[in-house]
Amino acid sequence: MNRILSSAILATSLLAAGPTMAEDLLQWQSNSLTYLNGKDFAVNPEIQQTFTFEHADSWKYGDNFLFIDKIFYNGKRDPGVGTNTYYGEFSPRLSMGKIFGQKFQFGPITDVLLAATYEFGEGDVESYLIGPGFDLNVPGFDYFQLNFYKRYTEGPRAGDNAWQITPVWSYTIPVGKSDVLIDGFMDWVVDNDVNSHGSYHSNLHFNPQIKYDLGKALNYPEKKLYVGIEYDYWSNKYGIENSRNFDTNQNTASLLVKVFF
Repeated sequence: MNRILSSAILATSLLAAGPTMAEDLLQWQSNSLTYLNGKDFAVNPEIQQTFTFEHADSWKYGDNFLFIDKIFYNGKRDPGVGTNTYYGEFSPRLSMGKIFGQKFQFGPITDVLLAATYEFGEGDVESYLIGPGFDLNVPGFDYFQLNFYKRYTEGPRAGDNAWQITPVWSYTIPVGKSDVLIDGFMDWVVDNDVNSHGSYHSNLHFNPQIKYDLGKALNYPEKKLYVGIEYDYWSNKYGIENSRNFDTNQNTASLLVKVFF
């Protein structure tokens, strides 16, 4: 598992090896910074401020997505990590259509991919995911991806492995002289209520952002400055079973400002 992800990371790093190589490999890239401010979070301190860096790209043989959160708990202490922490995910995918130079299309499917994710951060969070991915043509959507992963967890929870279904989407709605962008993901761990340790339960994390293109509304460059909210629903957060004595079902929203560069 580590070798597969290491190969994908190496392929991504080649993009920075030089201008000529980057021109041959890189098709497009996007980078952004987001500020989030919300309350009523579960498990961790209830008030949180988060700064998020995101990178997405498409290259000769697939695509990549990376995000890193720096989370502050407004002076409150989390028992595991203190007053602040970090968390990130790196998700490379290899495209069968790009690699073999032919179309992998049938029905709504426009490409078939090998999808992987590396989850990292403080505490017991390191996991490796791998499985098939699909790009779909869904009417009205800017893009729609559907990835199926087998999760492999490191550390004390090693062996708590499960299947995860992850759709990722983007949808644009024209509003007046600007647009509203609705994008996000859902992570659904579907089969882990009974496992070797009994410590990681099935859970559903639904995390869309609803953003207004403020830059376009102010006659500045479009798709550069957004304001809006991020909704966060997470049942059995972190795979911790919800109970009468410990509420692990999260249902909250955060104000956001997002800048692309």
